Amino acid sequence: MKLFSSFQVKNMTLRNRVVMPPMCMYSAENGMPNAFHFTHYTSRAVGGVGLIIIEATGVMPNGRISDHCLGLWNDEQMHALTPLVSECRRLGAKVAIQLNHAGRKCEAEEPVILAPSAIPFDENSKTPHEMDESDCENVVKAFRDAAERAEKAGFDAVEIHAAHGYLLSEFLSPLTNHRTDACGGSTENRCRLLIEVLKAVHEVWPQEKPVLLRVSAEDYEPDGMHPDEMAKIVELVKPYVDVLDVSTGGVVPTPPSALFPGYQVRIAEYLRQQSALPTITVGLITEPHHAEEILCNERADLVALGRALLREPYWVMNAARALDVPYDWPEPYQRGYKTRK
Repeated sequence: MKLFSSFQVKNMTLRNRVVMPPMCMYSAENGMPNAFHFTHYTSRAVGGVGLIIIEATGVMPNGRISDHCLGLWNDEQMHALTPLVSECRRLGAKVAIQLNHAGRKCEAEEPVILAPSAIPFDENSKTPHEMDESDCENVVKAFRDAAERAEKAGFDAVEIHAAHGYLLSEFLSPLTNHRTDACGGSTENRCRLLIEVLKAVHEVWPQEKPVLLRVSAEDYEPDGMHPDEMAKIVELVKPYVDVLDVSTGGVVPTPPSALFPGYQVRIAEYLRQQSALPTITVGLITEPHHAEEILCNERADLVALGRALLREPYWVMNAARALDVPYDWPEPYQRGYKTRK
């Protein structure tokens, strides 16, 4: 089955096509991982996941989604992440980290919330500070510094979060970017800060290691982002991106128009065709045969399982057993998987 075949991008070779997408655990203190994070991620490495993407990690204190999200704005956080990365890699998984700035969706107790325009997310949210040139420069530097720390911590890849209505996503969407300067208006201008972040990351990130980009390709609002507009953005950033991680929504409170298994696959397939970039798809994918269909029909190159992997850390091993696929079981678990008793 293609689901269990390897996949290579730059110097990173995955043992299969299963991705654990970044999912906030809201369990950190001062941006620091703890024993829970170690158990949480290494369990999925034991369970056979090919690529683990560590949850959205703030590049600045006000870049956290909550007070209990991970951070990578100082070296103490970097040193705390290093053993987690090392152990996941020892267990056979490759590990990426998603670097993020929460923008107007920051709910941490921070005095200043940043956004491209002074528009709150909803009636219960703080009104953010509209960023000036100095703010933009500080954000770019924060992403650069976090990427440098991620390299020192041993990560195999870095993912830049430009989805789900967080800061970079806010700049991309016309619903949240009402600026009249060089960072607003046209598609090219709204993409400017993202390109500056990607360029800065490449200054410190090794050329042989991949850079992933997560995007929200549909805002579910008539005047918002749609796949054809996102295809134009991807074309602009393509020189700096090795893998495209496709999602939707989150920019405004509007929910998806319909939810069903694989509801985002069609958009991922479209962006894959338009960009020719390796693509990750996600969205209520839970069954091995569904994942196999997506891969065999070249609708995506990698399949991310979010809630399914929260429920079942050993999803990959269990799928291999159920489908009778040859698998290199961890020796301590072989008697549980090689027999039918």
